[in-house]
Amino acid sequence: MSRRVWLFVTVGLFAILGGVLVYFNTLDAKEESSDPAARKAGPFDGDRALAYLSSVCDLGSRVCGSEGMTKQQELLRKHFEKHGAKVTLQKFEGKQPSQDKAVPMANMIVSWHPKAERRVIICGHYDTRPIADQEPNFRDWTKPFASANDGTTTVGFLMELAHHMKDLKTQVGVDFVLFDAEEFIHDKNRDKYFLGSEHFAAEYKKSKDGPKYVAAILLDLFAGKGATYPVENNSAWQAGELCKDFWGIAAELEVKSFRWEPGPEVLDDHIALNKAGIPCIDIIDFDYKHWHRLSDTPDKCSAVSMANVAKVVMAWLQKVK
Repeated sequence: MSRRVWLFVTVGLFAILGGVLVYFNTLDAKEESSDPAARKAGPFDGDRALAYLSSVCDLGSRVCGSEGMTKQQELLRKHFEKHGAKVTLQKFEGKQPSQDKAVPMANMIVSWHPKAERRVIICGHYDTRPIADQEPNFRDWTKPFASANDGTTTVGFLMELAHHMKDLKTQVGVDFVLFDAEEFIHDKNRDKYFLGSEHFAAEYKKSKDGPKYVAAILLDLFAGKGATYPVENNSAWQAGELCKDFWGIAAELEVKSFRWEPGPEVLDDHIALNKAGIPCIDIIDFDYKHWHRLSDTPDKCSAVSMANVAKVVMAWLQKVK
């Protein structure tokens, strides 16, 4: 059976499990739940995650190599170490064709149970874009903007998840990885995306005695109000088994925002990890209308969406071996 045929057969069979969700997805996609319980995932507090997101946005833009990025790194190091993690900055320099000089950059690796050899990754980027290139008025492109859902939600999510890692019973080590330079783009016709994840992947491939990563979950643009998550196409092709496992857990938990249906194809940080031999899937909402706009502010983000993703992530972390 060809890979393409196998995928469509799998989608057809697995749709039986997720079919009930499809009906309810249309109800949940347009509006937020008024139930306070919907803002929590067990101990995970979506409101506190949203508060963390807002506090990071208050630092201003966190463009690669900027003062704002340095402040963010200092804040995160203190937070994660306070909750018992080992924090490492994987430093490198990035040079874009449109820029005269290289810029100091760093991926942040936050390790739980660092002695465990078999490990998984929860990741996303923590840099913000230099220009708001989806603003209709070109004059607005260079205005500073918060990048709340794009570049900050993963940070707020992981800051909240840190409260619960010591009590989460996992069979593997867990690394939170925050990638720098996901979108350090000044000229979209010349500059390159994903400098941080490509550096991380290259270092992983070179390492002989480092950790063995068995899976990774990438979070990007996932916390908008009414967010839904179809299966991103590159994730399906490159990490199909992981997709089945993850969306299967969502179906079991009746987290209706996860849709077992094909989504668009997107280039993102998961591509470099898959090429390095780390199965990685992208949890992403394709319908966020404030993407790369000045209006991407914390009030457009949702504690409910954060909690929905947390339910599945935390359950998956306890099942993966």
